[in-house]
Amino acid sequence: MTATLFDASCDRPAPTIPHDQELPALAGLDWANLYRQLSEGGVALTPPLLTRDQCRELIATFDEPGLFRSTVVMQRYQFGRGTYKYYADPATVPLVQALRERLYPPMAWMANQWAPMLGERTFPATHADLVAECAAAGQRRPTPLILQYGPGDYACLHQDIYGDIVFPLQIAIMLNQPGVDFTGGENVFVEQRPRFQSKAIVVKPELGQGMIFPVRHRPIRGKNGYRRHPMRHGTGAVESGSRTVLGVIFHNAR
Repeated sequence: MTATLFDASCDRPAPTIPHDQELPALAGLDWANLYRQLSEGGVALTPPLLTRDQCRELIATFDEPGLFRSTVVMQRYQFGRGTYKYYADPATVPLVQALRERLYPPMAWMANQWAPMLGERTFPATHADLVAECAAAGQRRPTPLILQYGPGDYACLHQDIYGDIVFPLQIAIMLNQPGVDFTGGENVFVEQRPRFQSKAIVVKPELGQGMIFPVRHRPIRGKNGYRRHPMRHGTGAVESGSRTVLGVIFHNAR
């Protein structure tokens, strides 16, 4: 029997994000709708979260080596082709810090709705508490990163785990305008379905839009309850131009 879509009803409302003049779009997000998108399709696409100027500000950080703890040239490790960099301290880039802290509470609300379906733990209400828990487990390295791809660059399918404590959702924000700054480079998500062929999901965010997606797996309701469907994500080959994305992962790394 084919699995049915899971029931995306929620027994408590999502936390609201207070209005902030630097990130006004966050206060207006419809989290019930985003949760429904995520539950039914595996990926939720937000309205634009950042302005063009804010996107340019983040792109400019890519060329400031003092901001990063690590640079990964992907072809060296057969991860694909392109370069990504982990911020050494998100607090040195206020936009990154603000996004990570302010988006976390409603993301935790979504994750905690999934927890009983996945048979997993729930997560604390604030990002500070999650970071403290990561530190106690030896996961102290920040994980927000910026990824840049040029012509011919791509990312192989993967998951962003980093340690024993794994917050189950993450968000990637497009910093360039598709079709203007670059062509190609579509976001690809693959859902492995037990006893069925894998399902590919292609998402094409516009400038400033965010994609919310599972780090490891998502729950799908079947005949005998919920099943875990593993998910991986990657990027199709860029055909022309430059494509830059901000990745906001909430748990820290060892």
